[in-house]
Amino acid sequence: MSDVNIQTLSQLSPDDRAALMRRSETDISGFLDKVAPIVDAVRDEGDAALVRFGREFDRAEGLTADTLKVTEAEFDDAFALVEPELIETIRFAIGNLRSFHEEQAPEPMWMKEIRPGAFAGDRFTPIRSVALYVPRGKGSFPSVTMMTSVPAVVAKVPKLAIFTPPAPDGKVDAATLVAARLAGVETVYKAGGAQAVAAAAFGTETVQPALKIVGPGSPFVVAAKRMLSDRIDPGLPAGPSESIIFADESVDGGLAALDLLIEAEHGPDSSAWLVTHSQRVVDEATAALPSHWAEMSEQRVAFSQAVLGGPAGGIALTQSIQDSYDFINEYAPEHLQILSQEPFEHLGEITEAAEVLMGPHTPITIANFCLGPNAVLPTSRGARTWGPLSVSDFMRRSSVGYVTAKGYPDLADNARRLAEYEGFSSHANAVGPMRQRYLGN
Repeated sequence: MSDVNIQTLSQLSPDDRAALMRRSETDISGFLDKVAPIVDAVRDEGDAALVRFGREFDRAEGLTADTLKVTEAEFDDAFALVEPELIETIRFAIGNLRSFHEEQAPEPMWMKEIRPGAFAGDRFTPIRSVALYVPRGKGSFPSVTMMTSVPAVVAKVPKLAIFTPPAPDGKVDAATLVAARLAGVETVYKAGGAQAVAAAAFGTETVQPALKIVGPGSPFVVAAKRMLSDRIDPGLPAGPSESIIFADESVDGGLAALDLLIEAEHGPDSSAWLVTHSQRVVDEATAALPSHWAEMSEQRVAFSQAVLGGPAGGIALTQSIQDSYDFINEYAPEHLQILSQEPFEHLGEITEAAEVLMGPHTPITIANFCLGPNAVLPTSRGARTWGPLSVSDFMRRSSVGYVTAKGYPDLADNARRLAEYEGFSSHANAVGPMRQRYLGN
């Protein structure tokens, strides 16, 4: 059995505890230097740089400038390549996602009469262009295609484009293309990593630039987003996967171990912790892991063992249930699963998680693929201020105000006093006797 990192939190120094909070993209300074020449090349060379990096990083030897954009024929071929059962599963997931996000969508405009004759409200309009990033480094992710595309389509963004790395044959994963078309997105570019972010920011001969980019990615993608944040809105911070499985004494530790592996298998840069105050759960979990690994592919075993045996994952044994709550809120995980026969008893104590999944019948797997809420979530403690990707991420909110002649005098008098106090003479003049001469009686 591979060693599992087991931490007894009460025995940790403050520095050691702080080290448990680190994720792979917490410090990306080393990636910024690597990303800078990629960004510069895409800005200066356009398509030629995308082709060169596609061949160098993705080993897509057949990629050319003429094949950077997926053709309609490639979309059609994808439907022939994907098993009908999987196509129906994608339809099922998209249906649930659309139902959830349509309910989430804000009203186009609302207004309230703040005072007699004075109205104020909000208006929501779609962002004009958004890039949707779908990673591929350690697998293919039609699920990410759905998660990014559906809320964008519900928001009615007029220009949507998916960026995803090409395979060695120069093509895009067929299920990803099926998911894109079924979700309502027909523009897909064969570009990944930092070069995709740069292409979305600057545009190339083939790629249309976008105002915003959303979707999870590697530290290279995170670094490029940060570097280009003055050029393109980088969206919520979505890096490598992370999770906490919180288990109380009412559940089997073997089940906790099963769910601990869900996010741990994404890759060696993931973070995954089982947090519990029960020594029995710890013992049962460690005993069950070998049998769970025996049922996984060799690659995913290697990934999950690297995570659970490294500094960013394992088992955290707490002194009490309150200590568990405190650790979870301090960690602010991307995914949190509450394993308990009475999960709602714990919900009120946990506030700093991007996603909270309740009970033994709600594993992260279901939420990642087809429950309905969005599985593109903030990482690296981003849950302290960010929420999941939503329809609102694809919309702009504008304030709307309307004051009638009846409502004007009271508001103008109060606004003028504040303007005079702050020393803004033009502000004051605009709501004083000078304006009244133009308005008349």
